[in-house]
Amino acid sequence: MSWSTIFNHPLGLLGADSFPFLAMLSSDDSDIFINGLLGSFAAALVIISVMVVVALLTRYRAWRTLWFDWLTSTDHKKIGIMYVVLALVMLTRAIAEAVLMRAQGAVGLGGGFLSSDHFAQLFSTHGTIMIFFMAMPFLTGLINYVVPLQIGARDVAFPILNSISLWLTAAGAALVMISLVVGAFSTGGWFGYPPYTETLYNPGIGVDYWIWSLTLASLGSTLTGINIAVTIYKKRAPGMKLYYMPLFTWTALCTAIMMIFAMPPLTVVTLQLALDRYLDFHFFTNGLGGNQMNFLNMFWLFGHPEVYILILPAFGVYSEIFSTFSGKVLFGYKSLVWATISIAFLSFLVWLHHFFTMGQSGHINAVFGIASMLIGIPTGVKIYDWMWTMLRGRIRFSVPMIYSLAFIFLFVIGGITGIMLANPILDYQVHNTVFLVAHFHNMVVPGVLFGMLAGYTFWFPKAFGFRLDERWGRISAYCWIFGWMGAFFPLYILGLMGLPRRSVAYEQASYVPLEIVAFVGALLVAAALMALVIQLWVSIKYREKNRVFVGDPWNGRSLEWATSAPPPEYNFPVVPSINDRDAFTAAKEFGVGYQEPDAYVNIEIPQNSAMGPVFGGTSFLLAFGLVWQIWWLVILTGLITIGTLVMRGFQRDTLKIIPAEAVCRTHQHWIQAARLALPIKRSQEHTAANKGRAAIETVEVPT
Repeated sequence: MSWSTIFNHPLGLLGADSFPFLAMLSSDDSDIFINGLLGSFAAALVIISVMVVVALLTRYRAWRTLWFDWLTSTDHKKIGIMYVVLALVMLTRAIAEAVLMRAQGAVGLGGGFLSSDHFAQLFSTHGTIMIFFMAMPFLTGLINYVVPLQIGARDVAFPILNSISLWLTAAGAALVMISLVVGAFSTGGWFGYPPYTETLYNPGIGVDYWIWSLTLASLGSTLTGINIAVTIYKKRAPGMKLYYMPLFTWTALCTAIMMIFAMPPLTVVTLQLALDRYLDFHFFTNGLGGNQMNFLNMFWLFGHPEVYILILPAFGVYSEIFSTFSGKVLFGYKSLVWATISIAFLSFLVWLHHFFTMGQSGHINAVFGIASMLIGIPTGVKIYDWMWTMLRGRIRFSVPMIYSLAFIFLFVIGGITGIMLANPILDYQVHNTVFLVAHFHNMVVPGVLFGMLAGYTFWFPKAFGFRLDERWGRISAYCWIFGWMGAFFPLYILGLMGLPRRSVAYEQASYVPLEIVAFVGALLVAAALMALVIQLWVSIKYREKNRVFVGDPWNGRSLEWATSAPPPEYNFPVVPSINDRDAFTAAKEFGVGYQEPDAYVNIEIPQNSAMGPVFGGTSFLLAFGLVWQIWWLVILTGLITIGTLVMRGFQRDTLKIIPAEAVCRTHQHWIQAARLALPIKRSQEHTAANKGRAAIETVEVPT
C-alpha cells in the first residue's frame, strides 16, 4: 500500500455498481434484475426503517434521552435490554430470509426465482445472523440483566467493558445490515470454509463483510465472557455460596468460561483468513504450504462449544421456569449443576463430528463419535430433573411454560437425531443433505430460541414494570411451535430421500409436496414473529392495567424478584445477606420479604460513558474501511479508537453518588406499595389484581 493508493482512490473499491439498485438497472441479465429487485427492496426497507426511527426520535424530542439514558449507560440492566432489542431486530431479518429460502424450495423444481448466488447469500446471512447476532445478543442480554440481580450485586464487575462489548456486537450487526445497501454479503455459508472463501474463488467483498462482522462479534463475546465470569466469582452477595446460586447463574458462569476459551479460535481463524485474502499469506492454501483442514479444526474448536454457549443459558431459563411455574423447589439441583459443568467440558472434545466426511481415519472418527454420544448423558439428566420438578407440582400453563414444555418434546427428538449423526457410518450418508439442517435447527430453535423467548416473557415484567399480554403471547408461542414443526420435520424426510443442503434447485418432483409443507411452516413462523410484535404493542397500550410495580408477579424464588419492577439503578438499597438457595422464597416465608434495612448509606455507581458507542462507531467504520479498502478511513478510525482508549485512562471522575436520603425515599415508596398490594394467588396472575405481590403457594416435595 502506497500513499498514492490512499489518496488517489479515496473510496477504495466503492463505486456506483456497489449499490444493488444501480447494478440492477445497468444489467440485461434477468437473474441479476430479479435478485437486484429483491435486494433493492430489502435495502429500501432498511433505509426507510432508519428514517422512521430518526423521525420518531425527532418528533418526540427523544435524542437527549436516548443518548444519556440508554446509549451511554453503563447500567447492566439497560445494556441487557439493548442486547435483546438488537437480537429481535436481527431476528426479523433472519426470519424474512428463512421464508425466502423456503419459498425458493417450494418452487425450486427445475429452477425457481432466485439465482444460486442470491440463494447462497441468503443461507450465509441467515446462519450468521441467527448464531452471532440473534442468539448471542439475546442470551447475553438476559445474562446481563438477570445475573447481577440474582447474585445480589449492584452491577457487573467491569461496567465500561460491558458497554464496549455491546457496541462491538452492534457494530458487527450493522456491518451485516449495511451489506444489504452497499455491496453484497458472503456466499460461503456461516462457517466460511476455504478454499471457497479465498480470493481466487471468491474475489468480491462479501467474504470480507463476513470476516469483519464475525471478528467484531467474537471480540465482544470474549470480553463479555471475562466480565460475567469475574462478576459471578467476585460480586456475589455475602453468604451466597456457589451451591446457593440459581441455576440460571450457574449456566451463565459455565457459558462465560466457554466464551473465554472458545471465542479466541474464531477470532484467530477469521484474522488468518483476512491475511490470506489481503496479503496472500496462504494459511489455508493447500498448494502453497497451507492447510485448509486447519481452518475446519479451528473453526469447529469454536463452533461446537458455541452450540452449548447458546443452549446452556436457555437450560438455565428452563430451570427457573419449571421451578417457578410448578411451585416447587428445583429437583436434583446438584445434579443439574454437575450436568451443566459436564456439558461445558465435553463440548470442547467433540468438534470433529462436524466433518466426519473430511478424510480422517476410522479410529479418529470412532473416538469422536463416542464422545459425541456421551454428551447426551448429562443432557438427559437435565431432562429427567425437569420432569421430576413438574411431578406433583401445581403447574400453570402460562406462556413461558408452553415454550418450556415444547422444548422438552422437540429437543428430545433433536437429541435422538444427534445420537444418530454421532455414528460416522450414518453421518456419511446424510451429512450433505437437509437431514443435517433439520437436526441443527431441531437443537437450536427449541433449545435456544424458545428458551430466549420464554425468558423474555418471564422477566419482561421485572424489566419494564408491566406484564406482557397473555393471549397474544399464546398465539405467538403456538405459531412458533407448530410453524417450526411444519418447517423442519419435512426436512428429515427430504434428507433421507437425498435432497442436498444448500441447493438452490432440484430435479426430483417427489420433493415438491414436502417442500411446500416446509414453506407453509415458514409462513407460520413469520406469523409467530408478527404476533410477538402485536403482543408487545398491545402490552404497551394497556400497560397501566398490567402494572406489577411490587416486582414479584410469578411468585419467584430468587433475588431478582426481591426488588421493584423495574429495579432502581443500584438494584438493592443494601447488599442482601444470603442463607438459602431460594433466597427470596425463604425471605417471604419468614415474613421479611418486604422490609426496611436497619440503615441506609450512600451508594456509588459508575457514571455514564460515551466510550462504548464511540468505540463501537469507530470499530464499524474501521471494518467498513477494511471491507472496501478505504485505507485513509482505516488509518483515521484506528487512531481514533486508540486515542479513545488512551483518553479513558486519564479520566478520574468515573463514579456518581446516590445519597442515602434518595435511596431511603425510593425504597420506602416500594415498601409502601408492597404493603398496600393484595397477595394474589396463581389463578389471578393474568388479571388486573396482580400488582406484583404473589401469595406464598409453594408445593414442597422431598427431593
